Amino acid sequence: MSTSRTSHDGAASAVADPGAVATATAPEGDPPAETIEVEEQLDFDRDPANTGTHLPLFWRVVVMALTIAGVVLVLNQVFFWNLGGTNLLTNSFLYYLLAAFLPIVFIICPIRKQPGGATSRTSVPWYDIVLAALILVTAVYFGMNGQRIFERGWDYVAPPTAMVFAFLLWILVLETLRRTAGLIVTGIALVFSLYPVFAAGIPVSFLQGIPFRLDLTAQIHAMGVDSIMGLPLQTAASLLVGFLIFGVALQFSGGAVFFYDLAMSAFGRYRGGSAKVSVVSSAAMGMMSGSAVSNVLTTGPMTIPAMKRSGFPAKYAAGIEATSATGGTITPPIMGTAAFLMVSFVGVPYGQIALAAAIPAFLYFWGIFLQVDAYSAKSGLRGMPKEELPTFGRTVLRGVPYIVALVGLVLLLVVMNSESQAPFWAIGFLLLCMLFMKRFKLTPTSFLNFIYASGKTVAEIIGIIAGVGLIVGGLSMTGVSLSLARELVNLVGDNLALILIAGALTSFVLGMGMTVSAVYVLLAIVMAPALTEMGVNPIAAHLFVIYWATVSYITPPVALASFAAANIARTPPMATSITAMRLGSVKYIIPFAFAVNPALVAQESTLTQILVALGSAMIGIYLLATGFEGYLTLNHRRIGIVIRSVSLAAGLLLLWPATVSTLIGLGLAALTVVLAFLFGTRGPDFTATAVPAATGSHAATSSKKEARV
Repeated sequence: MSTSRTSHDGAASAVADPGAVATATAPEGDPPAETIEVEEQLDFDRDPANTGTHLPLFWRVVVMALTIAGVVLVLNQVFFWNLGGTNLLTNSFLYYLLAAFLPIVFIICPIRKQPGGATSRTSVPWYDIVLAALILVTAVYFGMNGQRIFERGWDYVAPPTAMVFAFLLWILVLETLRRTAGLIVTGIALVFSLYPVFAAGIPVSFLQGIPFRLDLTAQIHAMGVDSIMGLPLQTAASLLVGFLIFGVALQFSGGAVFFYDLAMSAFGRYRGGSAKVSVVSSAAMGMMSGSAVSNVLTTGPMTIPAMKRSGFPAKYAAGIEATSATGGTITPPIMGTAAFLMVSFVGVPYGQIALAAAIPAFLYFWGIFLQVDAYSAKSGLRGMPKEELPTFGRTVLRGVPYIVALVGLVLLLVVMNSESQAPFWAIGFLLLCMLFMKRFKLTPTSFLNFIYASGKTVAEIIGIIAGVGLIVGGLSMTGVSLSLARELVNLVGDNLALILIAGALTSFVLGMGMTVSAVYVLLAIVMAPALTEMGVNPIAAHLFVIYWATVSYITPPVALASFAAANIARTPPMATSITAMRLGSVKYIIPFAFAVNPALVAQESTLTQILVALGSAMIGIYLLATGFEGYLTLNHRRIGIVIRSVSLAAGLLLLWPATVSTLIGLGLAALTVVLAFLFGTRGPDFTATAVPAATGSHAATSSKKEARV
């Protein structure tokens, strides 16, 4: 199929495009304007921020050379190649990894944020060149001396040169953290990294720890096994690098276009179809990017206008996009950075964590989907005309490479238990498929762009992870991490509800100023052990922290994802955040549910118990959606505050893992249906078919009137 693509000067040029949205009636070579807009928006491989075209050629080459060196280093370690006949010690491998990726941070991230973002940087100033060279030399020095550090105990007794480099590494890692994660998390990391120096003088007894001299603190941070070189960086090196590059490969090969098309073809024709497309496509994009805000900025300019055209109020459309985008960070198989860090803290394979996260993620999107469906039914919103949608069969056929890659990745993770090698096999498969694609064909230029984008993505995460390691180091060094968990348990006694509420509030507050991975690392040391000691399943305890760390994306006062969506929709940020909170209500509730019911994370339960828990939770979430939206889709009835309260109570009881509560919840569910039938108001009639958007829809018009009732 040939489609026209609008160039930057406004002229149209015809290109073969197997990833484009196929429509049933559009003539060859003349796709709808919205199709072109979608492809332009999802052009990950042509974005200057991802390809580095804004930088001088020399620095692009430097970034790509460092990236290749870093990836080869990881491949050598993961596949046991032993290139050059050398078998690197773990600490040397990690130092060389820092040498490969941290200089990239100083090349691509300016010393302060610029109005145009990273794409506005057209040169690298001299001071960033110096910093990049310093971190390279420092990391290589430690890498070359990895065996001496291990054998001679340099983390406690270091020669003068190593001590100087230790201070340099400490300072430079903090600066990379500031550039990649922001000033707040850097300030927190700085305080925790200096904590050993004044730990003995803290007036609160359980915060007192073993004191260290400043020089000894620097040595342990730089050369110890619990700080910069600790579990977060070890996990990032062995697991995260491969999955990050796989996400880049998926987007470069057209995965974003495919998932959007797939969502359009599967859900576009149903009521509220444009919103359901936003839910599904944002979830898929979130899996690839792992970032709620970048997901909103990528898919939001397409989905939000489409929802508004379909009759959704702008505030509601922005709320849907923000809430859906946030869920992508907790959705397997790729998920966000924190999920990979769980591997080291919990001590289980990543495949098991991804499997455990599957049910809560499904329930989260199930809740959003049901609220969208109820709102659409209540407001009389129709689906999009079939002729304006891509056909499902053709979309699936064109997406075979992406489906095979994802299924293959899951099989390698679960069946073959090859979590460190799995993403690289999937990357190789996608790159091979790109050789035979038309729209996303792998050329020398696109391959170099792919390398640059991979280096940029990995460098930013490694910069964050290395800096976050300082928090772990400060707490581990002083021994305070153990006392904090113990004191927390003593404070709440045997009250599980209190400690869960305390954990939720702590995660949320920290999530307002720190990245999810930073919050997770801190609370994995302090909060998760306390939850585990109270009897919570370890995987459930760690997922609880991650879920509550991500709610800050949609919850005021920060609500970055909601604010980004509000900017696109031109709606009040706070009002948009409140709407997003209601749509994402399951995210606030489901962590408590799986904390007390491990069957919802597929732990400590039989298959029958898991299925019963899932079924009960699905019904419960349906009733919660009914209560929040005030509409029962089962018999198309609007319901008032009393029936809504009954419905909400039924939903909460069905999420509680006790037979009595489940039976009471089912009884209240039946009562909700009966009361809605007797006292509810009949909703809109759905016998009418969808009307093409170009001619206008009575449903879209009437929805605005219905919304005011």
